[in-house]
Amino acid sequence: MLDREGFRPNVGIILLNSHNEVWWGKRVREHSWQFPQGGIKFGETPEQAMYRELEEEIGLKPEHVKIIGRTRDWLRYEVPDRFIKREIRGHYRGQKQIWFLLRMVGRDSDINLRGTDHPEFDAWRWHNYWVPLDVVIEFKREVYQKALQELSRFLTRQHHNNSQRGARYLRQNHPTRPIPAAPEPVQNAIKKVEE
Repeated sequence: MLDREGFRPNVGIILLNSHNEVWWGKRVREHSWQFPQGGIKFGETPEQAMYRELEEEIGLKPEHVKIIGRTRDWLRYEVPDRFIKREIRGHYRGQKQIWFLLRMVGRDSDINLRGTDHPEFDAWRWHNYWVPLDVVIEFKREVYQKALQELSRFLTRQHHNNSQRGARYLRQNHPTRPIPAAPEPVQNAIKKVEE
């Protein structure tokens, strides 16, 4: 389903945890990382497509998330010809996306990368909100920047935790790692400020 200009309607998903870190997925057998995204099927609203893609790609159901915001308008990117199948070249130009900002209300263990026979991701991690765009495929970078910028207005102030948690891999099945506590001198300084 393409619009008159050759863009396929699509949704993008930025999923936040309670620390305002974003869910960052590593594409299967690639060295690129991205947010979940996918096409809007005929008859679907962007919100319906977002929930379907969320479950298909990372196993989360509507009860695991809360919608915080969405982009006001479509954000577009063009796909270079070398990535377009020969039979649709000349008709297909790229994607137009509505981006959703979601808050995770479930647990990390609710995430399941093996929900379908053809997983999109083989690893994932929580990352600072302003993700490094150099690991995103080049033609999507500007849309990522625009989506992050527009949706940042919905962020709430949180206590920042500077610890980097490692990636979770498709083949691993381990419990969620606890967030390490701040070092004792930092905790004492926080107590003094709060008093």
